[in-house]
Amino acid sequence: IEDLIVAGHLALETVVEVMLFATALAVAVIPEALPAIVTGTLAIGMREMAKRNALVRRMPAVETLGCVTVICSDKTGTLTKGEMTVKRIYVDGKVVEVTGSGYEPRGELRGDYDPESEGFKLMMLGAILCNDARLVKSDDSWVIEGDPTEGALVVAAEKAGFRHEEVRRRYPRVDEIPFSSERKRMTTVHELGEYGRIAFMKGAVEIVLERCRYIQVDGRVAELTPELKEEILRVNEEFASEALRNLAIAYRRLNGSSGDDVERDMVFLGIMGMMDPPREEAIEAIKICRRVGIKPIMITGDHKLTALAIAKQMGIYSDGDLALTGEELDRLSDPEFERIVDKVTVYARVSPMHKLRIVRAWKKRGEIVAMTGDGVNDAPAVKQADIGVAMGITGTEVTKEASDMILLDDNFATIVKAIELGRWIYDNIKKYLVYLLSCNIVEIAVLSIGAVVSIYFFREFSLPLLPAHILYINLATDGLPALALGVAPPEPDIMERPPRDPRESIFSREVLPLLIAIPAVATPILLSLYFLEHGLNGPVRAVTIVFLTFIFMELAIALSCRSLRYPIIKAPPHKLLILAVCWEVFLISFLISLEPVREAFRVILPTISDLLLIAALSALAFLVCELTKSMLVARARRELE
Repeated sequence: IEDLIVAGHLALETVVEVMLFATALAVAVIPEALPAIVTGTLAIGMREMAKRNALVRRMPAVETLGCVTVICSDKTGTLTKGEMTVKRIYVDGKVVEVTGSGYEPRGELRGDYDPESEGFKLMMLGAILCNDARLVKSDDSWVIEGDPTEGALVVAAEKAGFRHEEVRRRYPRVDEIPFSSERKRMTTVHELGEYGRIAFMKGAVEIVLERCRYIQVDGRVAELTPELKEEILRVNEEFASEALRNLAIAYRRLNGSSGDDVERDMVFLGIMGMMDPPREEAIEAIKICRRVGIKPIMITGDHKLTALAIAKQMGIYSDGDLALTGEELDRLSDPEFERIVDKVTVYARVSPMHKLRIVRAWKKRGEIVAMTGDGVNDAPAVKQADIGVAMGITGTEVTKEASDMILLDDNFATIVKAIELGRWIYDNIKKYLVYLLSCNIVEIAVLSIGAVVSIYFFREFSLPLLPAHILYINLATDGLPALALGVAPPEPDIMERPPRDPRESIFSREVLPLLIAIPAVATPILLSLYFLEHGLNGPVRAVTIVFLTFIFMELAIALSCRSLRYPIIKAPPHKLLILAVCWEVFLISFLISLEPVREAFRVILPTISDLLLIAALSALAFLVCELTKSMLVARARRELE
């Protein structure tokens, strides 16, 4: 530049060339297609998740899903089918077996019991009246409107010959103390004709027993002695050890009592044990979690023995694990709980505030936690978790608003599918970042070095690539292949790797070497081509060869970037990527055949020998990518050994 100034050759044309260089460099620095491709890829990924019943409400959650190390899940309806069926009834001191499955009121009650006894009748009336669920026939099937647990009680009463709609019309509800997760019980008051005004209570067996002073047995009301309490608790534990979810029912004849007075001196009627079968797909999802290093945790309001039986059946609880009840958790200080939280896989009889404490304990250990919830009181724990998961069917609007993701089918397996899709999306982001950023690095290097060296070698200011060329490469050539990489199929081992460290940079050990290797090879090739052609055949031909070589090298690199871990033989390019590459080849071939386009781009038609050279150099770039990946895989294997 000094020579040009001294010689007096600094003309307007030179100033224009310098401005063109600045423009070209600015264009090369910015990957123009990146924002659109990132947005498009995330949108496509979120649509795929929604198709698999995982509705992501916050886009950053997509990235976090791939880091999840702990999943704290409710049991009923998430790990299990939520299709409650009463299997055993304890009434009048006897155990009654109930046949049938599902919500169809077809089955019978078997056992040594008296269906005409006052205790049995009151038990069935309590099951229907202290209940908000309805049994409805829809087309050819029976469905429950309301809570599945309450629905199971209605179905059992229907099997015993009690028509719930008729019973509710005959004995209207006049007062109610609603159920809550803290109270673990529900009480309703009814006008019961010949019985007068009666309060029915249902809830957890231990909770109901605390409120009972009497028991209905053998047609009479007797004092609830410690021996009888022990017998009831023994039956409760026996049912629970068979994976039955138990609810107790009690009643009290009222004489003007109201408020808290209603829930005292109750008469114990019996226990209903319900089976809620585990979801087969949830069992498989738990196996996947175990395999990839994600810890599944069961949280339930059920009895500890019921929770343990289901947890063992599903593979959540193993020998050496711990199970805690809410009461036991309350007795632990925060430091004590944090020391053992990694050993606890089952929580029983817990409240929403216990959930919040569990999330905080795991997060203090540096884990990435997903927590499910459905009730209003679950919202704080769902909000506190790294991934808050709300139930789409049974969840409240408050919990959904606090969540990062909504399960449209309330299924645990959907969480694992969402984690897999989160890993898939993050992997694909790394693929098109390698592709786009390596292209931009090469553009900057070729432009900068080429412009400076041309001044000293050719005594003129010339650019290996013009701004129009770079814009075409960044927008047209890079756009579709990068978008295709954004929707590439998942890697074969995507659900065999441990969770990703959230502190890991996106320029990971598999990304950075490729970002170094591709420019290190492509830049010398393109610069050598430019200087050689410039010296032999002039700048126009040199620019033409560099422009076309760059395009075809980029397309070859795109094919290799289909996987950053596996060679092209194990992870071949998918249909969309092949179509994108073919379209780009057709597009540049068609455009360069048009005279106006060639004039605008300042290029000429290449010869056959030029095309063969371009193909050979593109193949070389492809081989460099494949060799770099092979070296990375070999290094990873050595580290594992």
